[in-house]
Amino acid sequence: MAFSDPGKGRLILDSGRGTEPEKVTLAEDCQSGDVLGYSSGWKRALAATGSVVQGRLVALADGKNGGEVPVSSNPVVGGYSGATPGNYVYVAEGSNNGRITETAPSTTGDANTIIGVALSATEVMFFLNSRPDSTA
Repeated sequence: MAFSDPGKGRLILDSGRGTEPEKVTLAEDCQSGDVLGYSSGWKRALAATGSVVQGRLVALADGKNGGEVPVSSNPVVGGYSGATPGNYVYVAEGSNNGRITETAPSTTGDANTIIGVALSATEVMFFLNSRPDSTA
């Protein structure tokens, strides 16, 4: 089975930040588990050439444009399917803002920074900001 990020219904299993995580103000709507980056405000990350938004944080709840959302750089998130334990994950490209993939983006200029690792077929441990930004 191929890896799939459903984009909704993801579960924060461990925020990595205790009971009072930091919050950021959003520049667009997001869903719990979306990877966020900063580009004229906190937005859903994207690996695509020409509109790269490097992943920095994971939203720990759904949020609306202009509202605050709790975030973490190192949560454990569940709700994925088909992941291979031990495989790295990356910010997705295309129109999948905020989602992740096990396939390293490879188009020249795409963001291909490793942002986490699959713990099981359904769970990912993130470690955003632990590696330098990179592009294909």
